[in-house]
Amino acid sequence: MSDIAIELKNIHKTFTVLDKNSHSLRGKIISFFTHTNKRSIKALSNINLEIKKGEFFGIMGHNGSGKSTLLRIMTGAYPPDEGGEIRRDGRFMLLTLGLGFNVQLTARENIYLNASILGLTLKQIGRIFHDIVAFAELEDFVDTQVKYFSSGMLSRLKFAIAVHADADIFLMDEFFGGVGDAGFKEKSERVFHESLVKGRTIVHVSHSVKTIEEHCHRVLLLHEGEPIAIGSPDEIIPQYKELSKKRRGIKKERRKNKEKKNSL
Repeated sequence: MSDIAIELKNIHKTFTVLDKNSHSLRGKIISFFTHTNKRSIKALSNINLEIKKGEFFGIMGHNGSGKSTLLRIMTGAYPPDEGGEIRRDGRFMLLTLGLGFNVQLTARENIYLNASILGLTLKQIGRIFHDIVAFAELEDFVDTQVKYFSSGMLSRLKFAIAVHADADIFLMDEFFGGVGDAGFKEKSERVFHESLVKGRTIVHVSHSVKTIEEHCHRVLLLHEGEPIAIGSPDEIIPQYKELSKKRRGIKKERRKNKEKKNSL
């Protein structure tokens, strides 16, 4: 069998958006017939990537660099532009804390809703329901609407649902262990590393240099949708920090120019 868990070939992604810049009736009519208020945004370009089975693979980049878009292309939620190819070998799940949470529903209802979104059947959820509740330490609040939960209770419930999901590949969007209060944080960190991550393929989108440095085997650095480099954390993190420095310099210069213009 192949040792490749995810393979991406010639991945590009373009979104078409509508700019609401025609406020007059005449402008709206012209835009309707000419489509002049439509524009394309290139979210990703030239992505070619192989992720090995059992690898902890990181994706770094600043806001708007295409990280989450790439993750959703891996899940199939977003189709790539024509000509792109995606191959996955194994069951996969997208993990984001709070996926599908509805504050008007009870903890019980949210467990069933979230777990079904993560790919579990009702029968499977029924078998692990009490384990989820016990892990989250919420036995006395099962039928309470989660809008009344503290942030710590919400974190515990979200994490408990996620760690009881089963898959070969976990695609994580800013999801990681160590949530809740001090006691639960220690437990969640331990469970995260001992059962959730162990033996699985992990693709982890993160802004956290510490997380990437400590856990990733390889890292992809994205900038404005383009792949800048793929390498070890030691190779990629300095490049990420250099990009951050340049971005701060550009923003500072823009603020100066704006202030100068306003003062004239």
